[in-house]
Amino acid sequence: MISFDGARAVAAMTANRAIGAAIRRTGRGGGTAFPGMVATRIAPDLLDQLAARLPQGAIVVAGTNGKTTTTRLLSDALTHAGMGVVHNRTGSNLVRGITGAFADQMPIAGSGPDIGVIEADENAFPEVVRRARPKVILLLNLFRDQLDRYGELETVASIWRPVIQTLDPETTLCVNADDPRLAWLAEESPARVVRFGLTTEGGGLPEMPHAADAAYCPVCGARFDYDAIYLSHLGAWRCPSCERERPELDLALSRVVPDGFERQTLTLRGWPHVEGVDLNLAVPGLYNAYNALAVAAAAHALGLPVEALGAATADFQPAFGRLERVDLAGRELTLTLAKNPTGFNEVLRMLNGAQPGSGFDGTVVIGINDLDADGRDVSWLWDVDFEVLAERQLPLVAAGIRGHDLALRMAYAGLDPCRLDARVAGEPFERVVEHLIQTTPPGGRVFVLLTYTAMLQLRAALAERGVVEPFWEQ
Repeated sequence: MISFDGARAVAAMTANRAIGAAIRRTGRGGGTAFPGMVATRIAPDLLDQLAARLPQGAIVVAGTNGKTTTTRLLSDALTHAGMGVVHNRTGSNLVRGITGAFADQMPIAGSGPDIGVIEADENAFPEVVRRARPKVILLLNLFRDQLDRYGELETVASIWRPVIQTLDPETTLCVNADDPRLAWLAEESPARVVRFGLTTEGGGLPEMPHAADAAYCPVCGARFDYDAIYLSHLGAWRCPSCERERPELDLALSRVVPDGFERQTLTLRGWPHVEGVDLNLAVPGLYNAYNALAVAAAAHALGLPVEALGAATADFQPAFGRLERVDLAGRELTLTLAKNPTGFNEVLRMLNGAQPGSGFDGTVVIGINDLDADGRDVSWLWDVDFEVLAERQLPLVAAGIRGHDLALRMAYAGLDPCRLDARVAGEPFERVVEHLIQTTPPGGRVFVLLTYTAMLQLRAALAERGVVEPFWEQ
């Protein structure tokens, strides 16, 4: 006989599925956030109940950059290890979206998936942890992101700190120790901690980028010294005042070797009983190497076989808009998402190429929107190192609602006005797609770098042409 709570859960899951299916039939979205909101109105503790049904528990992944790629890669590794996985795969990462995804993928009764993989929004992280009671928590990084929504890093850290301080000792906390603020948060946790980072020689930055976010010690306020800087403020850091330094790493990448513009080889150190593990990662960029390392840390914590990790990295298919390749009438488009200075700078660094001749040489389209999901404040554009594009004088198409702001920023960066095309700035993305077909010769390559809603609008325009599937169907 179903208890009152059980009856409400069944009603909530049934409503979630019916509403999600109706939304998908309209072609208006993935059908997880709104159905999940309705489901939680019916059964407020639905996510708690569903997470409690997972035999192997849940993994919660949080951070400013890389959550969607990391959770997809982790889900793939778990699948290769023979586990059934429930995952908010479309990236709807507030409680309502996570609830909707779980209610849609888990059976109403009987046995279901073994384990849950949850991408959590920074602000939603405390509630997600409270509801899901994860077996493993994976913290990727903390960068400045959407100032009108999240505030500065200290704001996010202050939200996370009580959660980290009160974790169950049976929980495993995997942290990127190259991020000083995350390493500091982990010091105060009673959980078992797995620390990961880079120890590579070469491939780092000559100095800290001017847009780096955590250059000062959170304990004493002194400016950090670095033995190596890899990405923004991530690196081998030490405080000259209070003598805090990056802790000893449990897992590290000792080698990152790009293979053209499509793949890279990583050497992992610290895996139990193995001197070194070579991973073939099917996406480029140092930020993706960090994502793969984070997955290795979680896989290590869960006791997965290294073969499952290797299979996942080698076969990985990126999520929508994360170096996704699209054929548009014989033109090759590479779509990637960036939403803050660090994300943009790392993509531009990858475009520029770590080795002579390995960089991108086609047209770059940058689309900037300022809708709620992007953040209304676009002053962060002035912290992006667009001078990299100006140095190479790559042709640029400015697009999106704030395309004219971007064009102004590029003018200040020194881009040759003859190479700056702002004719579709502020225009609908259907017009941008037409413009690319008209201005790019067959066989040409275009790199498209967009904020979140700009990516959705572009992919909707491409879906209308039958070039891509709606992202919620992937």
